[in-house]
Amino acid sequence: MTEGAGIRDGDLPDDLTAAEAGMWQAFRNGSVYDLSSGDAVVDDPHGGHPWGSERTVRARIVCWLLLDGPPALAGRVSSLKLTGVQISGSLDLAGGTVTPYVELRSCRFEREVLLPEAQFKTLRLVNCSVPRLEAARVHTEGDLHLPRCRFLGGIRLTDAHIGTDLLLNQAVVYQDRTGRSIAADGMTVGQDLQAEMLESHGELSLRSAQVGVSLSLRGARLRNPYSRLALNAPQLTVERTLYLTPAGVGGPQLAGRTPARGTRIQYFECQGGVRLDDGRFGDAVDLERARFTFTDEQELSLRRVQVPELRFLGERPQRGKVVLSGARIVNLVDRASSWPGPGSLHMPGFAYENLVPQGPFSLAERLEWVSAATAEYHPEPYERLAAVLRASGEDEDAREVLLAKQRRRRETLPPAGKFWGYAQDLAVAYGYRPGRAAVWMAVLWAAGTLAFAYAGRPRTGGSAGDPPWNPALFALDLLLPVIDLGQVGVWHLDGGWQWLAAALVLLGWILATTVAAGATRLLRRS
Repeated sequence: MTEGAGIRDGDLPDDLTAAEAGMWQAFRNGSVYDLSSGDAVVDDPHGGHPWGSERTVRARIVCWLLLDGPPALAGRVSSLKLTGVQISGSLDLAGGTVTPYVELRSCRFEREVLLPEAQFKTLRLVNCSVPRLEAARVHTEGDLHLPRCRFLGGIRLTDAHIGTDLLLNQAVVYQDRTGRSIAADGMTVGQDLQAEMLESHGELSLRSAQVGVSLSLRGARLRNPYSRLALNAPQLTVERTLYLTPAGVGGPQLAGRTPARGTRIQYFECQGGVRLDDGRFGDAVDLERARFTFTDEQELSLRRVQVPELRFLGERPQRGKVVLSGARIVNLVDRASSWPGPGSLHMPGFAYENLVPQGPFSLAERLEWVSAATAEYHPEPYERLAAVLRASGEDEDAREVLLAKQRRRRETLPPAGKFWGYAQDLAVAYGYRPGRAAVWMAVLWAAGTLAFAYAGRPRTGGSAGDPPWNPALFALDLLLPVIDLGQVGVWHLDGGWQWLAAALVLLGWILATTVAAGATRLLRRS
């Protein structure tokens, strides 16, 4: 019988093998067609045990069933459900429309699976061995499930449209000829993209991808140490949360939840750079206990990211850089031990509204955090931190931050500027501790009064209306540069006492100038 003849009537083609005939009948019945032996070692699709002809069907027959298969038996719904089956040849459904439900479990493909521009209702490959999945612009109305599968030559899902969920949990994906493990640029997922405990060897590319709910890489291991990026996802849009966090191992699936205390966990680990530039996230980016291993040239790049909450709670990278330039965050949830040291943190233009530290994070450590991010002096990080602290009611800490900013700026000034800076710092801490000026004034006034009292009565101008000699008023008249108390113009000092008077005048001007500068800054801030 030729292909197609009698198919509409449900007749069995003549050239089918026994395994294919059984698959044909199971398709019409909508039942599972299981050719597994019951021996776990033999049935492992990723193992080396050969499967004979009794477990092998041709890819051409599979395509025939899916694209133009026989009608279902009365009262049944046709579907392809295979377990423990080997598929020989290349499964080519490019451009086709597949109506039946498809679910293949623990199957072995001899050659690549070609699905570009194909349309499915739902497609599930579970624990299958696939040389390569080529599925650019594939369209599913429902799910695309690929959990526990192994792809020796990578996955291509460029511009794919997944109607509901994409599952890659515990999949193992090796790189293709271009160095990518998963190429999913421009992909759209209607609901969740779950790739928990995914093992990726190569670049995982999600450029301009869109995820309708959450993207979970809990417990994933991304390895691409010899190229620049292990996760390349600029302009990624996730409506809810991106999880780069641990996953529970050995228990029930914990998708969407944090593993309970005592649960054995697998950390998210990344060997290679991470690029999330220009990403948009509706709820949060969660890096709880994430582990990054970078070379000196690699980095965790969050340039211009916009997200309500960044949970920067991972382990401190020992090498590489963390870049937050231009990022916009509402709540920055972090801990002191997560941030890299000087030279490895860059955050010009980084804006955040609230600080939510987890564990001890002193002001001194926060200032070190700002200093680590500014190899050269820049006022913006200090001013941003001060504004956030002031908004949360920590006015004293905000003043300390602004004082630290002035001290950092002082190191960039020429010698004269440094001298004046030290004078302002010593006198009134650049105006942020104005009470210090009163203390200095009292000390100088007392010292001047004692000195002039010891010097004795100086000579006078000789006028009959001269005020009486008063050492305390004379010293105060010298210290106050604007107010005239009528002493300095009348009494005239001789010898070394003139140098003391000049010193008091100079110190009085320094105190007055620094107080005025500090008052100006306070008025400007208010």
